[in-house]
Amino acid sequence: MTATELIDQFLDAVWAEEGLSDNTLSAYRSDLRIFALWLKGKPMLEVTSSDLSQFLASRYKDGIGSRSAARILSSLRRFYGYSIRENSISVDPTALIESPHIGQPLPMSLSEHDVELLLNAPEVSNPRGLRDKTMLEMLYATGLRVSELVGLKFEQISFRQGVVRIIGKGNKERLVPVGEEAMSWMETYMTSARGSLLGERQCDYLFVTNRAGGMTRQAFWHIIKRHAKTAGINKELSPHTLRHAFATHLLNHGADLRVVQLLLGHSDLSTTQIYIHVASQRLKDLHTKYHPRG
Repeated sequence: MTATELIDQFLDAVWAEEGLSDNTLSAYRSDLRIFALWLKGKPMLEVTSSDLSQFLASRYKDGIGSRSAARILSSLRRFYGYSIRENSISVDPTALIESPHIGQPLPMSLSEHDVELLLNAPEVSNPRGLRDKTMLEMLYATGLRVSELVGLKFEQISFRQGVVRIIGKGNKERLVPVGEEAMSWMETYMTSARGSLLGERQCDYLFVTNRAGGMTRQAFWHIIKRHAKTAGINKELSPHTLRHAFATHLLNHGADLRVVQLLLGHSDLSTTQIYIHVASQRLKDLHTKYHPRG
């Protein structure tokens, strides 16, 4: 059986068994065809672990990254796992191949200066600008997920205690303190802007549009992009960017990692630890600037 026939047979089988998407099947087909061409006529069912290692090394030499290499190896594992089940081979050549290490991507953050520029971008003399300003201040002050921010209702906020009560992922509740600056803007928004946006209509959500509905995640994303452009920030921002900035800046100023974990609502500390790598850049910069051998 030719390599093309083997690949087609494999794809037909996994499609029938698992109903994989066209994109996944296309990726498998592409990876396996490239491997078959690299073999230069050697039968795919006769390859060894050494062949696979050499193939991956050649792909690295061609400039692919660890993520692409991991995807290629995943395609090969699926193909040879299928071949084992079909009794086409007795030894899986991928068994001894280690998966490439894929580092967890660092969250993109903003400097404190950029955050100030963004927070000051909305024009607060009109109701929509005041709403946008308040939402940005709240997001940076609390590190809420954007879904948590746009979903805020009256009963979740205590102006007297200066906290918001959040029901996060997994239906877990947490109390998040709100700084005086953000709470002050919230009070101003509630008294000066929210009623103007609603008119005579009613809405349970704190942050509303002039259509008397709650703010959506997509709409708030566009709001952030617009104000970032006004502020002259030439980075691809999202609502999550301010959540990252919240965590990073807390750690930069000496906050305990477990405190940040609680504030963000992370169930696993390892999720929060990615911020250490961002915050540690400040330590590197200080070392370079002040250490005599920096």
